[in-house]
Amino acid sequence: MAIRRALAAHTTLTLAYVDEDGPQACAVLYATGGTTASSSPAPDHAPDSAPGHGSDLGSGPALYFVTATTTRHGRALAEPDARVAFTVQRDGQEWGELTGIQGRGRCRILAGAERAAGWRVYTERFPFVEQSDRLRDALERTTLWELRPDWLRLIDNGQGFGHKEEWQRPEGQPLS
Repeated sequence: MAIRRALAAHTTLTLAYVDEDGPQACAVLYATGGTTASSSPAPDHAPDSAPGHGSDLGSGPALYFVTATTTRHGRALAEPDARVAFTVQRDGQEWGELTGIQGRGRCRILAGAERAAGWRVYTERFPFVEQSDRLRDALERTTLWELRPDWLRLIDNGQGFGHKEEWQRPEGQPLS
């Protein structure tokens, strides 16, 4: 599906959050994985709910990134009920071919077996992490986060100016 392909095609997202000083944003490297299929139909309010246009995201993708809880954004994300918004796109695109993702969701810290599984996804996406003892050791000591979107919008001007595909987590569906 187009949203999943667009997320898999990129590695950097701009993460927006709110802390005590107001709205902030930061860039993080991410890996995507953990999309689970669902037998639930696409929400009626999704404009592109036909197969291949949002209905096969199931419970949604998991996006994994690394950041310390001592960073400004790490502290904000660790707050109970913290919500985030994010964008994913390639730099330097021409207007008529602009493609990117907008999203909203929640982040959580991974530990134990969940961290190990998320770490495998992250290092498969970024194999250079495992190839550098120094980098691997540093990143293994920091916090691995999972971002679970509850809403995603793909913008793809290559299919027509303003072309959009949306996905929203079905009401009441758990994040994992």
